[in-house]
Amino acid sequence: MIYTPESLGIVVGVVFLVVGILFQYFNFTADSNWLVEYNAALASICFMTLLGFVDDVLDIPWRVKLVLPSVAALPLLMAYAGHTTIIIPKPIAPYVGLEILDLEWIYKLYMGLLAVFCTNSINIHAGLNGLEVGQTVVIAFAILIHNLMQIGASADPEYQLAHAFSLYLTQPLLATSLALFAYNWYPSSVFVGDTYTYFAGMTMAVVGILGHYSETLLIFFLPQVINFLLSVPQLFGFIHCPRHRLPRFDPRTGLLTGTNDGTLVNFYLRMSGKMSESTLCFRLLFVQALGCGFCFLLRYFLTGWYK
Repeated sequence: MIYTPESLGIVVGVVFLVVGILFQYFNFTADSNWLVEYNAALASICFMTLLGFVDDVLDIPWRVKLVLPSVAALPLLMAYAGHTTIIIPKPIAPYVGLEILDLEWIYKLYMGLLAVFCTNSINIHAGLNGLEVGQTVVIAFAILIHNLMQIGASADPEYQLAHAFSLYLTQPLLATSLALFAYNWYPSSVFVGDTYTYFAGMTMAVVGILGHYSETLLIFFLPQVINFLLSVPQLFGFIHCPRHRLPRFDPRTGLLTGTNDGTLVNFYLRMSGKMSESTLCFRLLFVQALGCGFCFLLRYFLTGWYK
């Protein structure tokens, strides 16, 4: 029997944190305004990586998993010194009577919920060799491109710094994930475990929050949003939810068949028919890339009209 190493996400998480800690020595001064938020971001990512490893070892129930990211996000929310305002979309601004609305504590609540969503959405859109790491790589590439575009398009130093800050954390996430992807693609020689999904989800939530583009981040997560909506009846106990909602494998043909479980993986199989695991994963990553491309297209057409 061949045993496949599990929870290799802990290796990626540790390498990311070491690089992140060393980076601040070369980039930030002791009086930098961003240093507190940067260390708070690393603390939240470190906390979530640890909790993910605990989940891999102890197999924590789903209802507890929903709470863990809220606790891990506390250092970030406490250190957050950015704005708590939103720009009212231009089409409805005349009816509201405001152009800018300060949400105060509600905005921080929203950021906490965003951290919960990003962390768990990577975790539940899984079950195929390469899918967890692959979707992270695609989204991280989109985040990287978005930050570079925004830095180049803006003349506001604070706005540029916010997106540069996001780049500082996105680059090591992408680099470490690409290294892991080489071993996790089908047929996988390592499994990433919940450690990686929690680490990756929290990192992307952190860069979206501190880079001030949480709306754009949510559109990058469009397939994960669809997967979550499909999962709601099972996650909230309206219908039976098995521990692992995986497609059915046919050993005779080597193909996967979709089940009635509410996941995007099973939904795609029910719509497209049987296929191999590698083909299914490739197509789902292509859907992820289309979702990110749709986000860029949406921003292009709505700029100047929506906000």
